Amino acid sequence: MAEDDVTRAPAPPRAARGHRGWVRSSHWAIALSVLTLVVTGILILAVHPRLYWGEVGNDLMPALLEIPISNNHQPGEFEQTTVFANIPGAPVSADRTYRIFNQNGWARSLHFLAAWILVTAGLFYAVIGGVSGHVWRDIVPRIRDLAPRTLLRDAREHLRARPGGVSAGPPYGSTQKLAYALVVFIALPLMLVTGLTMSPTVTAALPFLLDLFGGYQSARTVHFFCFAFLFLFLAVHVLMVVVTGFRDQMRAMIMGK
Repeated sequence: MAEDDVTRAPAPPRAARGHRGWVRSSHWAIALSVLTLVVTGILILAVHPRLYWGEVGNDLMPALLEIPISNNHQPGEFEQTTVFANIPGAPVSADRTYRIFNQNGWARSLHFLAAWILVTAGLFYAVIGGVSGHVWRDIVPRIRDLAPRTLLRDAREHLRARPGGVSAGPPYGSTQKLAYALVVFIALPLMLVTGLTMSPTVTAALPFLLDLFGGYQSARTVHFFCFAFLFLFLAVHVLMVVVTGFRDQMRAMIMGK
């Protein structure tokens, strides 16, 4: 029989060990807190969607990046309304020519609450994962996993993934390990530290944080780009869950099977 006539069966997925109970519980606590942080973070950013570098930033300064997610990114849209005295240089009041967006109060409170839930669940995951060996065995990539050829081959396998083609649980592929490691060891710690740096109460006790990031606005900008990376990771993560079999993947993360 010619080779072209042979129907080749898809390669079987790697044997999965499944998700342990503590992994599943911490996963859902982290997922809910991250979802809350995404929503409230966008609302907070929309109040002043301009990013700066350095110690201070306001409407009168040029921005490093303007994000048009609300009218508030237009700092020059003012109109003079009242002159307090008819003399040169007299103070005036001014109004914006559009209605500003402001959901800062409740969004910040809920953002901080969700952040501490994330920190608690993350520490729980890190401690149990470190003691059990899960982090070192399944998350930290080996040197061979970081070889460009290995990463490219594994990425191609994921792009061709079909339901049942990717295991629901460890062992993970090279690109999965790299993505998880970047999130666990770089993005999340940076988000935590920059979030603390934006708090004047924290920096009053730990002023070296401002020197570390170069000011409040620099910390805010780093915080935003870490958020953008985590949002991209979340979007790809959810897409892969859907592509590789939503029902099986969800059952594995809920029931461990």
